[in-house]
Amino acid sequence: MKTISTTADLAAFCAEAATHPYVTVDTEFLRERTYYSKLCLVQLAMPGSDDSGAVLVDPLAQGISLDPLYALYRDTGVVKVFHAARQDLEIFCVDADVIPAPLFDTQVAAMVCGFGDQVGYETLVRKIAREGVDKSSRFTDWSRRPLSDAQKTYALADVTHLRQIYEFLRDKLEETGRARWVAEELEILTNPDTYVTAPRDAWKRVKTRTNSPKFLAIVRELAAFREAYAQERNVPRNRVFKDDALVELASLKPKTHEELGRARLLLREGRKGPVADGILAAIAAGVACQPEDMPKPDRSRDKLQVNPALADLLRVLLKAKTESTGVAAKLIASAADLDGISAGLRDVPALKGWRRDVFGEDALRLCDGKIALTTNGNDVAVVEV
Repeated sequence: MKTISTTADLAAFCAEAATHPYVTVDTEFLRERTYYSKLCLVQLAMPGSDDSGAVLVDPLAQGISLDPLYALYRDTGVVKVFHAARQDLEIFCVDADVIPAPLFDTQVAAMVCGFGDQVGYETLVRKIAREGVDKSSRFTDWSRRPLSDAQKTYALADVTHLRQIYEFLRDKLEETGRARWVAEELEILTNPDTYVTAPRDAWKRVKTRTNSPKFLAIVRELAAFREAYAQERNVPRNRVFKDDALVELASLKPKTHEELGRARLLLREGRKGPVADGILAAIAAGVACQPEDMPKPDRSRDKLQVNPALADLLRVLLKAKTESTGVAAKLIASAADLDGISAGLRDVPALKGWRRDVFGEDALRLCDGKIALTTNGNDVAVVEV
């Protein structure tokens, strides 16, 4: 197996890959000790049935530039194939402001093709390629050099089997006419905003027991400070202070270092220096926040008048659609979608795009009394009223 450690060799491989219709891609990275992922290995494979067209790229090699790879990512004549691409794409978007295009995610395609919800790579290898995957090197430090033969074999398998999986799913999508469904699902993955965490919006990820705007104003300021501090120093946000400590601080509202020292959940490192100063400043800003500038939690669903009987009928309809299409129920409609539809909401994901074709139109007809559900043996059938 070939390991690329120079820019010239990478450029040569990418030039050859650009002559093919697709290339499979995977990465190995570390994120336990940093805010941003540290790219440790890139695996690439051109179409083929053996390992001759597959390589490992060492981004930690001295003097190597990944510019040839990024040029390949921008080449719209070559499909870039990933499995569960989100974390991989985040690395390239953050490091080089590039998102591979056109993109194909086999996990998304597999859900559309009837392999269940968020199916794993190992499952697809077993079901489509009829092979097994050695996971003995799954939890390993990919930043250490040299890599062992076992690590290299494991890493390479993530792109060699992916070729057969891609070709199978690509053909299946063409056969069923569902390629558009996958394209719609990939819009989020290919949007650069997906990989940007604005410090001002970080509070939305913090779970609290109260929706008081005054309390949430302090939570927002604390979360914004923590996110900006973690990004600037490239450390995990929980290394600054954890969510439970953040909520405790928002409740205690300490004004001085002495009062800050009474917090039970704040780690020792957070009681002094720039973290302590930042916490106190954030709390002061949250306390001083004017009512018109306070966070306003979304309470639009609190007043929903859910029709339980109709919601149950929608669940039965969803099950029928799932069985007839082979698409995972969670991918078509969420429980919140069903409750919302039964309460009269019409701006929900299940009523848009391909989901509307598969489920949404009949869901609306069911709500309007234009269709009914009946059983046909063990199956549920839709009948006109």
